[in-house]
Amino acid sequence: SAIFNFQSLLTVILLLICTCAYIRSLAPSLLDKNKTGLLGIFWKCARIGERKSPYVAVCCVVMAFSILFMQ
Repeated sequence: SAIFNFQSLLTVILLLICTCAYIRSLAPSLLDKNKTGLLGIFWKCARIGERKSPYVAVCCVVMAFSILFMQ
């Protein structure tokens, strides 16, 4: 049901990016072996989380603020 609610979709995407970046920091070989195909999505999310970490962090704070105080 997160597909039909835009805020829920953004929350799921942010959580996916943060989770993949965290998993890659703990075990890089787990995500690096699947750079293509369907599992390559997780590798790409980890790369986004690593390279754009200040922007992702700001988005997480804004999303948390909107979830806590706007709803």
